[in-house]
Amino acid sequence: MKCPYCGAVDSKVIDSRPTDDAARIRRRRECLNCKKRFTTYEIVETVALMVVKKDKQREAFDREKLMRGLMRASYKRPVSYEMLETMVDNIEQTLLSTYEREVSSIEIGELAMQELKAVDEVAYVRFASVYRQFSDINTFMDELKTLLSRQGLGDE
Repeated sequence: MKCPYCGAVDSKVIDSRPTDDAARIRRRRECLNCKKRFTTYEIVETVALMVVKKDKQREAFDREKLMRGLMRASYKRPVSYEMLETMVDNIEQTLLSTYEREVSSIEIGELAMQELKAVDEVAYVRFASVYRQFSDINTFMDELKTLLSRQGLGDE
């Protein structure tokens, strides 16, 4: 690690500890040349996750874009911001754990619907109506019937 004071490249680590969020390692170092101390942070380098859209275009995965979609679906619903953050974390972790660097937007949408269905069914139906592009009321009703039948409440 290059010393910020004298530019020497030799230093020794005096202390290492994780940061509060445990996403980085904080290291106190001492330059072997000038003996001054400085702090560095070490983070895991991740390869960008690419999303393959329906029209075959590729763009970088955007947590905020996913969060906005979930927020729109859960507008005026009893879904907290922390719950939404957890959903986005779960989706991102699932995507990263596949070791694939390209993922389809369809897969992301399906994961988002799974997360929403577990938290709030109205938000799930809202998201599904946009994601699956319901063309008419019958398509919408089919999705509601499927949801109700899974609960054991439909067609009685």
